[in-house]
Amino acid sequence: MSMQWRHPGGKLRELGPASLTEKELLAILISPGIRGHSAEAIAADILERFGSLKGLANQPLEKLLEIKGLADVKIIRLAAALELALRLSRNRQDVFS
Repeated sequence: MSMQWRHPGGKLRELGPASLTEKELLAILISPGIRGHSAEAIAADILERFGSLKGLANQPLEKLLEIKGLADVKIIRLAAALELALRLSRNRQDVFS
């Protein structure tokens, strides 16, 4: 049964986080959007500008202010999520070393 979600959070809840695209995962972190520019549209702008999550991770936080719809709180959430991913990646390397 195919279901349409109005927000990626519903998809995550129903199908799990692995089912989401990078754009959808970013949209959850930066939600809500702004008038006329949804969280998904902002996430698409981020990926278009930086090419990938890895490209995003290598940017100074000030560069994110250039994207319409991103302000301090959303940028701080993204920075925290990226740092968590980095720490998990380091811990994984320690486990397998």
